[in-house]
Amino acid sequence: MKKVLFVLTSHEDLGNTGEKTGFWIEEFAAPYYMLKEEGIEITLASPKGGQPPIDPKSNEPDFQTPATVRFNKDKETQEVLSNTVKLETVNQKDFDAVFYPGGHGPMWDLAEDKNSIALIEDFYSNNKTVAAVCHAPAVFKNTKNTDGTPLVKGKKVTGFTNGEEDAVQLTSVVPFLIEDMMKDNGAIYSKKADWNPYAVEDGLLITGQNPASSELVAEILLKRLK
Repeated sequence: MKKVLFVLTSHEDLGNTGEKTGFWIEEFAAPYYMLKEEGIEITLASPKGGQPPIDPKSNEPDFQTPATVRFNKDKETQEVLSNTVKLETVNQKDFDAVFYPGGHGPMWDLAEDKNSIALIEDFYSNNKTVAAVCHAPAVFKNTKNTDGTPLVKGKKVTGFTNGEEDAVQLTSVVPFLIEDMMKDNGAIYSKKADWNPYAVEDGLLITGQNPASSELVAEILLKRLK
């Protein structure tokens, strides 16, 4: 049985706005159910362990999808989610791939988290797939190749666009912009029109642009695992 590690944010404060953030339900639930139904064993981890914060906006009526509706009724998965293991305790040897759901949270903690950075580098150098959707490509901000160059340098990637960040009016709140960071790191960044599903695969990296792209990322990951 193939095993995938999901890494979720533990960060819940939306900058200095006094509002809350966390992970985006759709970006966790859609891939989780898709992989689970194909017999993939999933382990959930986060920097602090326990219950990762859910972005309250992702629970609003406008953002409901079949996967979020299912999750909100699914006590078993909610229970699993409330007991994520601590990131520092996981090892890439136990998994075939790693997946990072988005939401704004990862921009603050996972982008800078030493355990996450080391884990991604370890997966990558052991020829294992690293997938991230929406704001989760923030995790590539500080990851490096063995030669010290940015991991995404020269790689085709996508992620939440400057236009999308502007549309949700958080350009001045977030610590950096995904699109700019990717370009600064030498990545070959591409995007579709705002809010359209779009995923890019390049070697071991799979990235998705926005919440609507989470299933595309999961589909590519599933093909990989098979």
